[in-house]
Amino acid sequence: QVQLVESGGGLVQAGGSLRLSCAASGRTFSSYAMAWFRQAPGKEREFVAAITWSGSYTYYTNSVKGRFTISRDNAKNTLYLEVTSLKPEDTALYYCAAVAEAGPNPRPLYWGQGTQVAVSS
Repeated sequence: QVQLVESGGGLVQAGGSLRLSCAASGRTFSSYAMAWFRQAPGKEREFVAAITWSGSYTYYTNSVKGRFTISRDNAKNTLYLEVTSLKPEDTALYYCAAVAEAGPNPRPLYWGQGTQVAVSS
């Protein structure tokens, strides 16, 4: 089992940036593909980005391409999401997850508790 704890969320103005982190403990972090999801108020949770266990390949939902960057540091057991050029519609609770495979529709295995991102216009 993998335990995941997100951090780095906050309130920012439109156009601003944040760096979300997801610290992992438990079973070997580097053996899992990882992903970020988000859930806006009143909406279903949606896929944001995924990365392979090695970090060699990344996948993004269309609405964040060119603005968000997923990365990982296996030596530090940490997953990151750099979010830039933020828009009010990016406001959501952001979750990291260990997933069965990286791709545009990954199957989550383990979830973190989420970190809130709020973007003001």
